Amino acid sequence: MARWRNGPGVLYGAERAVPVEIAASYRARARGLLGRDGIEGALLLTPASGVHTFRMRFAIDVAYLGRDFRVLAVRTMPPGRLGRPRLRARHVLEAAAGAMTDWGLRPGMRLRVEPAPAPEAAGRRAP
Repeated sequence: MARWRNGPGVLYGAERAVPVEIAASYRARARGLLGRDGIEGALLLTPASGVHTFRMRFAIDVAYLGRDFRVLAVRTMPPGRLGRPRLRARHVLEAAAGAMTDWGLRPGMRLRVEPAPAPEAAGRRAP
């Protein structure tokens, strides 16, 4: 996909499909999971190569993804930490701590994210 947009989507490639929230704008990426008490599914930050957990209320799992959505590394980060940026990472996936283990996510896996269709496109009919 050439251009990402903020909004919902679905992550495929793990042991099950996972609901994902896409954060593509600078504002959405900067906000990330700050101010939340948890997340159902995952948050995809794109483009991104690193994250921090300052001012976060819960520990998170972080998966660094390459341009082709191959998992480069998976880490668990407690609140108040600065993650090391990954030079080859193009996207970062965040979820509640332990979620990625439950999904069977590990380095080397190739994932796929499909954004939900835009509301105006979903209501249109073909001529």
